[in-house]
Amino acid sequence: MLRKLSLAVAVSCASNGMAWAAEAPLSTKTDLVSVYQEAVDNNADLAAAVAQYGAQKEVVPQARAGLLPNLSGGANVASVRTAVDQPSLTTNRDAHSYQATLAQPLFRADRWFQFQAAKDVNEQAALQLSATEQNLILQTANSYFNVLRSQDNLASTKAEEAAFKRQLDQSNERFDVGLSDKTDVLNSQASYDTARANRIVAQRQVDDAFEALVTLTNRRYNSIQGISHNLPILPPAPNDAKAWVETAARQNLNLLASNYAVSAAEQTLKQRKAGHAPTLDAVAKYEKGDNDALGFSNPNNLPQAYGGNVEQTTVGLQLSIPIYSGGLINSQVRQSYAQLDQTEQQRESLRRSIVENTRDLHRAVNTDVEQVQARKQSIISNQSAVEATEIGYQVGTRNIVDVLDAQRSLYTSVRDYNNTRYDYILDNLRLKQQAGTLNPGDLQDLARWLKPDYNPDKDFLPPDLAKAAAEQLKARP
Repeated sequence: MLRKLSLAVAVSCASNGMAWAAEAPLSTKTDLVSVYQEAVDNNADLAAAVAQYGAQKEVVPQARAGLLPNLSGGANVASVRTAVDQPSLTTNRDAHSYQATLAQPLFRADRWFQFQAAKDVNEQAALQLSATEQNLILQTANSYFNVLRSQDNLASTKAEEAAFKRQLDQSNERFDVGLSDKTDVLNSQASYDTARANRIVAQRQVDDAFEALVTLTNRRYNSIQGISHNLPILPPAPNDAKAWVETAARQNLNLLASNYAVSAAEQTLKQRKAGHAPTLDAVAKYEKGDNDALGFSNPNNLPQAYGGNVEQTTVGLQLSIPIYSGGLINSQVRQSYAQLDQTEQQRESLRRSIVENTRDLHRAVNTDVEQVQARKQSIISNQSAVEATEIGYQVGTRNIVDVLDAQRSLYTSVRDYNNTRYDYILDNLRLKQQAGTLNPGDLQDLARWLKPDYNPDKDFLPPDLAKAAAEQLKARP
């Protein structure tokens, strides 16, 4: 008599009975928080963002320098030939001088607005760095749970291959004793070959997922801790899309950065308009040198006077009034108007996108909550269907195609269930990122539900699944 193929038996075959399932003992499994810390320490994109912020924040002291005193010094050495007609005299001497100039801007409207714009640019850069740091949290979770997703997919694919291999063996046995025809064997062989090909692809996807962790952290991992099926699957709190949108409008880091971008553009526009304003500086200048070097004349035409030194100190105000600059200032003003309009439109586009994404993700999380339970029930129902179909096959009311289709649906439902679990986790984190509330504590909360002894070949299934399926089968008339 054919033995019923339960999911538990298939898992046992997949994890113990096949040569390709054997693995060497793994090292201590890495947890989510450790991977995140490695990413913070080693991620190249984050390091580049930190360096970029270090460069951008220098615009503030550079702009401030235009409002502070400016002190310069200099020296001059020259060869001077002097010719005098009356009395006839020609001298050749080396002339030298040195000077120091101190200038303090008193009224520089353009520089003041440039300084204000620089402060806004600095705030924008700081928020963009924070957004990059926040995005690293999501990147870490995405890479981490993609590994678990691919491992669970591989485990279910291996179990599916084992199930079809067992079905193929049974079909061959039935054919050998004359209980079935060659068609059953061929159908079973085709299903087994497809499952084997899918398992090969699934194994590559696991390797690819681990490689993504290497790119993220510059560290290689043998294994990571899996998430327990006991993870609470709850709606977002508060379960109100409007509240999440309002939070995003206040706290989304990219949106806050765009506000400073608009403010900086406004200040730049004021700076360009101030190009028409006069400037006023206080200037103090000290010079010392011989009279040739400083350009002083000999009032009495006395030869002996040419060898003397002169010391001069000047203190005063310097007013400059721009009159015409070839249309440069007007052009810069028009350019700044256009750039301000651009940043405002970019901010509005970003705001709309954030509202859309926040509402979509709020719906996605609620959908995930319902789907996780529905997908779990689907596994139970498909498990019962497999067992019922096999019974029907044994008594002749079902054919081999019905059995294979039922088994295929079972493992599809397993993969759908696990995909929905990971979608729920990541959609929650994405929703928090849109709202601007995502932080490392969210990873720590998830880490509490990790299993240090997680074994994908067994733990890809929710616990007590076989019992629930058996109860459902008994309950049916």
